[in-house]
Amino acid sequence: MIFVSRYSFLKIVSLFFVSGICSMVAIADSSSPRLAAYYDSFLAICGDQVYEWTVFDSPQKKMEGIKQVGIGKHNRYALTDAGDLLYWSHDVSESALLMADVKYFYAGRSGVFVVRTDDSLWGFDTHSLLGFGERLASTPFRIADNIRAAAIGDSANYYVSQEGALYVRGRAHRGQYGDGKLASTDHFIQTSADVIQVVAHTGHALLLKKDGTVWGTGGNIYGPLGRHGYGDKADRWGVIFEGAQSIATGSSHSLAIQHDHSLWIWGRGVGVDPKKVMSDVTAVAAGNSSTLAISQGALWQWGTEAEPTRIMQCP
Repeated sequence: MIFVSRYSFLKIVSLFFVSGICSMVAIADSSSPRLAAYYDSFLAICGDQVYEWTVFDSPQKKMEGIKQVGIGKHNRYALTDAGDLLYWSHDVSESALLMADVKYFYAGRSGVFVVRTDDSLWGFDTHSLLGFGERLASTPFRIADNIRAAAIGDSANYYVSQEGALYVRGRAHRGQYGDGKLASTDHFIQTSADVIQVVAHTGHALLLKKDGTVWGTGGNIYGPLGRHGYGDKADRWGVIFEGAQSIATGSSHSLAIQHDHSLWIWGRGVGVDPKKVMSDVTAVAAGNSSTLAISQGALWQWGTEAEPTRIMQCP
């Protein structure tokens, strides 16, 4: 059952990180549940607090007792330690409860995916999120069971089964399916295997396979897929990086954290060949023309053509 009501945040913090380092099997559209970026909007869990800001403004403290954050086109989202998924449009004090018993979630322009505690995947159409104080226009729809990961893109959405099979539904005009076809479907079809993470954005998608290879498909005008289909699009999955343990992508650039915790970046403002930019990185997220990272207990942000800048120490 879905409730829409004001919510009093919990005071007890119980983040699921070990020694300050999150699990590298990411459960967010960034590489980590601690960070979220959508174009020029950002959320970050720093210490036991959630901070929110836009572009290069100063982060503002918003809440505590949260274990995952996310951002869509019109709404921000936060998952409490108790498993309640909250959303708000402008003012966090007017947050509403979207769903309870949530394990983790994914948010983007074309919808919201929720994985419940029984590993079932549910979807919300973002057009149904009318704002605080109004009823939801539709109930969530059940998509699949035994989910490992998922991603919400700007036009196509993805999920990964526990066995590593990747499924996609939505628009295919930029090659988002990776199967060589440009025809959209209204149902999920399998397009890859041995997948552990998938991320998607403006007409493109990246996946991480069990062997550490990063593959990409879709629109690649600015290079978020590296050399694969650069200048137009790739309509089939192709290898663009190796040795990764987690990935993230924004509107026009992408990132990968290798097993030695080095951070690599490619795409608009950087070039099509991956470039090492930082060491000791545990989390990363990509926006429009800037990147967020957590490294050495601090939050960093920088433009794609600039050097990483520390903006806050995370206690």
